[in-house]
Amino acid sequence: MTVPPLPEESFRRVLCVVAHPDDMEYGASTAVARWTARGIEVGYLLLTRGEAGMPNPPQETARLRVAEQRAACQVVGVEHLTVLDHPDGVLVYGLDLRRDICREIRRFKPDVVLGTGYEIETPYGFDQADHRAAGLATLDAVRDAGNRWVFAEQVDDEDLQPHSVRWFILPALPGSATHGVEVTGEPLRRGIASLEAHAAYLAALPGHPAPGDLIPKFTAMSGKTMGVEHAVLFRAHDLQAPPDFDAEALQD
Repeated sequence: MTVPPLPEESFRRVLCVVAHPDDMEYGASTAVARWTARGIEVGYLLLTRGEAGMPNPPQETARLRVAEQRAACQVVGVEHLTVLDHPDGVLVYGLDLRRDICREIRRFKPDVVLGTGYEIETPYGFDQADHRAAGLATLDAVRDAGNRWVFAEQVDDEDLQPHSVRWFILPALPGSATHGVEVTGEPLRRGIASLEAHAAYLAALPGHPAPGDLIPKFTAMSGKTMGVEHAVLFRAHDLQAPPDFDAEALQD
């Protein structure tokens, strides 16, 4: 059974929320390249500057990684980049993080938010703590943003009106995906180039495979699930759809 494509014909603005510079470039940026080419506005919100990710002094690393992220954004057509200064490596789930993500949702007004997973254990091993904190805080902030009485000071003092997101999507693997995005051709090439833009960071990771080898391997595997050559997969949640109750299951 093949998964259907995301209903991107209804997408106008997508906000991608991740913990670090480079988090978007491990596959998701190929979908971003497709979206921006189709006129969809995409923004990135990075919660940290990635200063703990290299052996260089933290301030030097932060400047380098943010610069590489700006270059990666340019490759895939992302003009709206916001980088916060929550501490890398010790990102804390809580109201401060939710508040900052909520603020960006209210400011950018996306109809789609792309978050990250919040599971402890993944098919690739235990997920990094910052990723889990970012994923859960983003999920909660999506709902916070639509509630006028949550972080009300943003409405009253910053003139940021409540905003209800329709779609919340998460990267997924075959077997758990509900939808996919075909990235064959130019989106894939631009996605690979966006990861290559993190050259200094990748050089500091011993044995990291070349982006031109790594990304096509993942997208080809996902493409089989969509019945295309290359794809990226997502779990998509329509937050404005009525609840889909299984009456028979409720009677058991």
